[in-house]
Amino acid sequence: MKQRLILFFLIFFSITYGLSSQITVSGILDSSVSLRAGAGDAPAFSFGLEEYANIRMQARIRDKATVYGALNFIAAAGDYAMAAALMGSPYGIYTSGVNSSSLAAGENYIAGIELERLYFRLNGESVSMDGGLLRLPFGYGQVWGPSDFLNPKNPLKPDARPRAVLGGAVSWYPSDELKLLGFGAAPRDPFSTGGGGLFGVSMDQHWDIASLQLLYSFESPYDGSMQGIHRAGISVKADLVIGLVMDVLYTYNGEAKTKIDGLSFSLGADYSFFGGDLIVLAEYLYNGASSSTAFNLEKNIYGRSNENYLYAGFTWRFNDFTNAGAAIISCFDDVSFTPVLSLNHDLFQGATLTVTAQIPLDRDLFSGNGKRGELGPLPPGGSIGSYFNCSVKLRLRF
Repeated sequence: MKQRLILFFLIFFSITYGLSSQITVSGILDSSVSLRAGAGDAPAFSFGLEEYANIRMQARIRDKATVYGALNFIAAAGDYAMAAALMGSPYGIYTSGVNSSSLAAGENYIAGIELERLYFRLNGESVSMDGGLLRLPFGYGQVWGPSDFLNPKNPLKPDARPRAVLGGAVSWYPSDELKLLGFGAAPRDPFSTGGGGLFGVSMDQHWDIASLQLLYSFESPYDGSMQGIHRAGISVKADLVIGLVMDVLYTYNGEAKTKIDGLSFSLGADYSFFGGDLIVLAEYLYNGASSSTAFNLEKNIYGRSNENYLYAGFTWRFNDFTNAGAAIISCFDDVSFTPVLSLNHDLFQGATLTVTAQIPLDRDLFSGNGKRGELGPLPPGGSIGSYFNCSVKLRLRF
């Protein structure tokens, strides 16, 4: 199956290349090593190795159309292999990426391939159209992203690649500052032949110091359900003395009679000091139990389980080649925290070395009172966790 996928992908772009005047290939190659101190039923210490590549191709068909495609390749062992087998590709964001049934086992590794992007874009003077397996991003939120309901962000995995959806969009630009978008996507369940399809509209208005996005979408009811799901939101960013971002999305499910639990709201600010060498960022999230950022086991959607969260962090730029960051992700409801430390150094143009460490903390860790937290070493309801996670990654861009 994997060989057929690769062959089809190469044939497709070969044909496209014959019709186009220009084709480009780019991508990244990540070589990663991890060390973990386990909690619960996890081993006391474990490690992982991973080789990951994202290959992107772009072909222009004269000046009227562009075809895009991307493939993910992964080979993993240890902790990375366990994550890929149990949860899908770690680079697929929060929903199953490389499914465990499609992973091939080698002598000391597992490997997988997934089609990440495959879509076209038709260009006009004021109208463009996209269709295929593509990304449909929404909102200006930097950390939590409530409006980006198709792929909620996870601050614990900031490098995770956003998932694509099978759908299409038509964009109209009445002016340089205004964009109107109509979009649609197939149901989350790819085998659904009834309801679950999604469509919506959005508007983006830009000014010199501010931007505004309005969003509405409707997800048609599945078989057996009489009502669909409505989503409406607003996202605003402003570059004043400090940068401000507000992102709000309300999800209404008539079948479940959604109330305030359908609200996801984030508010953030960032500011730079010392000529931009120090950047400070903070963002609060209110997460309703039925909102776009909430965990949904039934639909296999990643999310948060409590209501109130805060991300606070800073990045210090030592020079053009090296920067370090520290952040803390907090849940107020169960008093749990995850400090995150990172160091990035550009070895040379196109090569970056990144070291990241996470240290989950909660009340049970210090007092042994059994009050485990969502962001702690062993989240409630789980039997496997970690006291410490560290990874070293070499990224090559080409």
